[in-house]
Amino acid sequence: MFLDKAKPHKRLKKSFQAIYFVVSLAKNVIINNTQIILPRLLQSPSYVVIDIHSNHNDDNEDDHHISFFDISPNALSTLVREKDFHSLSQYGGIKEVAAILGTDRKVGITTEESEITRRIDVFGSNTYTKPAGKSFLSFVFDAFKDTTIIILLACAVLSLGFGIKQHGPKEGWYDGGSIIVAIVLVVAVSAVSNVKQSRQFEKLSSQSSDIKVEVVRGGRRQPISIFEVVVGDIVCLKIGDQIPADGLFLDGHSLKVDESSMTGESEYVKVNEVGNPFLLSGTKVTDGYGHMLVTSVGMNTAWGMMMSLINRDLDEQTPLQARLNKLTSYIGKVGLLVAFLVLIALTVRYFTGNTEDEHGNREFTHGRTKADDITNAMVRIVAAAVTIVVVAIPEGLPLAVTLTLAYSMKRMMADNAMVRKLSACETMGSATTICTDKTGTLTLNQMKVTEFWLGKEAMTDKTSQQIAPNVLELLQEGVGLNTTGEVYRPLSTSTPEISGSPTESAILSWAVFDLAMDVDELKRSRDILHVEAFNSEKKRSGVLARRNSGETVHAHWKGAAEMILAMCSNYHVRCGRTTAMNDEARVQFGMIIKDMAAKSLRCIAFAYKEDTVESGEVTRKLEETGLTLLGFVGLKDPCRPGVKSAVDSCRDAGVNIKMITGDNVFTAKAIAIECGILQPYEDLNDAVVEGVTFRNYSDEERMEKISRIRVMARSSPFDKLLMVQCLKQKGHVVAVTGDGTNDAPALKEADIGLAMGIQGTEVAKESSDIVILDDNFTSVVTVLKWGRCVYNNIQKFIQFQLTVNVAALVINFVAAISSGEVPLTAVQLLWVNLIMDTLGALALATEQPTNDLMTKQPVGRTAPLITKVMWRNLIAQAAYQVIVLLILQFKGSSIFGVNKQVKDTLIFNTFVLCQVFNEFNARKLEKKNIFEGVLKNKLFLGIIGATIVLQVVMVEFLKRFANTERLNWGQWSACILIASLSWPIGWLVKFIPVSSKHFLGLPNY
Repeated sequence: MFLDKAKPHKRLKKSFQAIYFVVSLAKNVIINNTQIILPRLLQSPSYVVIDIHSNHNDDNEDDHHISFFDISPNALSTLVREKDFHSLSQYGGIKEVAAILGTDRKVGITTEESEITRRIDVFGSNTYTKPAGKSFLSFVFDAFKDTTIIILLACAVLSLGFGIKQHGPKEGWYDGGSIIVAIVLVVAVSAVSNVKQSRQFEKLSSQSSDIKVEVVRGGRRQPISIFEVVVGDIVCLKIGDQIPADGLFLDGHSLKVDESSMTGESEYVKVNEVGNPFLLSGTKVTDGYGHMLVTSVGMNTAWGMMMSLINRDLDEQTPLQARLNKLTSYIGKVGLLVAFLVLIALTVRYFTGNTEDEHGNREFTHGRTKADDITNAMVRIVAAAVTIVVVAIPEGLPLAVTLTLAYSMKRMMADNAMVRKLSACETMGSATTICTDKTGTLTLNQMKVTEFWLGKEAMTDKTSQQIAPNVLELLQEGVGLNTTGEVYRPLSTSTPEISGSPTESAILSWAVFDLAMDVDELKRSRDILHVEAFNSEKKRSGVLARRNSGETVHAHWKGAAEMILAMCSNYHVRCGRTTAMNDEARVQFGMIIKDMAAKSLRCIAFAYKEDTVESGEVTRKLEETGLTLLGFVGLKDPCRPGVKSAVDSCRDAGVNIKMITGDNVFTAKAIAIECGILQPYEDLNDAVVEGVTFRNYSDEERMEKISRIRVMARSSPFDKLLMVQCLKQKGHVVAVTGDGTNDAPALKEADIGLAMGIQGTEVAKESSDIVILDDNFTSVVTVLKWGRCVYNNIQKFIQFQLTVNVAALVINFVAAISSGEVPLTAVQLLWVNLIMDTLGALALATEQPTNDLMTKQPVGRTAPLITKVMWRNLIAQAAYQVIVLLILQFKGSSIFGVNKQVKDTLIFNTFVLCQVFNEFNARKLEKKNIFEGVLKNKLFLGIIGATIVLQVVMVEFLKRFANTERLNWGQWSACILIASLSWPIGWLVKFIPVSSKHFLGLPNY
């Protein structure tokens, strides 16, 4: 407790009784007396502020008024969440809440680490407690839900029961037990893969939530992570920002917020100090700018409480996965049909006495065969049929997509691309058109004022000394008051720190250094009466201001030069004289703008109108006609290094680049030529269009010209959206880059939305599929390359996987029908599924993007997933494997002089080794050199090596489990030789042309 009264008045003594009572209830008490405000954030998360006010009454005695304020996290959370004006007034308003929290409205909170830590201890951190993710056992349980696994388990239990009954517990468990062990291995691998995928999604989700916000601490405006925001912080808000915590409006202009994420209402809510000062986390700023005082963070915010009730499902099935599931289902039906035919054929063969045991005796003799023997035989027949189903269903396809996407997403993060939606990876590989912004994407977004024109005269160095004082003062007003940027002058140095958007920062920097503008003095001496925030349709912003207690009011406008010029009737010259703007002068100003644009300069104009206060009333409307032009500035934003080569790469890859910008047509054309989107020697009549022209086309004209348009200037958000819609109607797969709130509709409409991670607003990022972390168009091209790589890797695995399935299905079916037995047992095929699905998918998923991918035309929207080239390769390899395995099935014993058990082992071993060699073939779908770059992929080589080692273990050491016999060196050499022939076959088959519409009449998927 803090008191400065040595001998308190008797009334105060009575008040102390109340204070002591509060102390007994609260863990911590803070007392503010009349002389000293002593707010202190203490270690406990529950405390009370006691405010003692002394007033001198008529009896020359002090009246002591005591107020108790509960500023616990729960109280402040309730205040904002319920928009409780009554409680806010009891605190004394927003200013008093700021004082209680120890926040200076201009300086913010201190930057001392100890102070930040205390605030986190008291009010919590700005993080959310996520619901617990699915456990490993949950994924195991999900894996056991697979129909094939259930059928295999049933067969395993039956086999286990009858085996123990027939051969005793010591040896009877081998068949059933080995199936169970194989099932456990498959389920474990599937569960582990899904767990890793889930963790990857959680990690990406956390990264996508880690956005940057600007706060004022220690008088300095600085960007911090949203997770570092604490109670008492002052947050700077502008259009497109996501509000990072619950808080109260401090100051600002024209601030509107979209609260639909919290309330479901689509109407934008006006926020101001009087009518509605409450700001909720998770909502988004749609207009204006301002500052907010943070009162609640993390789980104490309205958003945090809502998030605690939501169990986020991180599983996302991409369109390609759905397409593959459909393919898997189709193949599975074929497998079921074949399995049913095998079941019927084997059953008929058994009961007609056409099957023999290992001693050459008939297995079934009418009237003499025991019931147990019949049951055992039927279990064996059902197991053989189930084996057909196991080998037919390519369960690895969806898993391959998951592994490929998860691996690619992780690698893309290193290439400055954060994937927010899985489907974007595969869709980007099909992109045919990229609609890109100019500023910050094609250019560096490092603006600098390089030219200034006052009237018709270009100003050189020492601008402030060349301009008349009255014009200089007006220019300083127009720049310093009509801005969302800030100038901070640290005590330690004379160099000011300028913050804000690149355009605002460049203009402020020019005004501070060239116009000798003192922003602090300017703002102290002016009253801002009204602000018109920048509007993407009007492309200008305005401010209404007057000198303190003065009678003259100035309406200042700043924006796109041709827009401002159209509003002007007069202009200033260097000496300060005002001159009427005739048609000749207007044409001359137009030429100045055009010349600056031709030099790739963004041209910004300043204008004003003066008015006089009458009867003490000031109109809140900014005049938009009859303005006086103050001058033009030209801002240079150089192209990013490497952009031209990136655009050339896209052109070689058959991807069209369209630049959509708000700049005028001359600036847009100059930048497009500099970046390589346009060529200076070509006819640009149809290639460049303005937004207003594009939107006024008829539907037929628009669709006819859309393919030829490569630059759209002076575009509005609607124009960009219309462009995307038209391209999609044309059948293009469209990727769109954007950074502003106004880009959100186009980002959502596009097949792939690419938001900028540095300059992009949170609304843009929320509407996107991929966030480009460095705002660089080169990274967009890298994403395109990765997308093609993902698509290509998945095609490789499909070819590889279907070769396995076709070969195994045919060999087992033919063998079952002809001899009544299947050479590949359920356990062996489960092993093949395990190594070919999981390890094979991982090996082919880790292939890196190559420059060759950018020399092919895009696959587009309707190209088949299984191409004619894939069918050719698949059929050739499957046919070779089937022929070899059937020869071994029927002639293997005589060729090698071995018994049936060794022959079946040779078939199994040859089959697996064929897949190992064919995995090299699958690396290159069209190229004949299948070893190109293989040494760079260490993981691929490691997986191949692990597969071979495991196969040796299966054959040589797991006789009971895998139903195999040991092979000698000659037999191993024969298996390797037979399998290695798949390499020359793969090389030869690539000489076969596949130009026909449907290769061998096979369907496209």
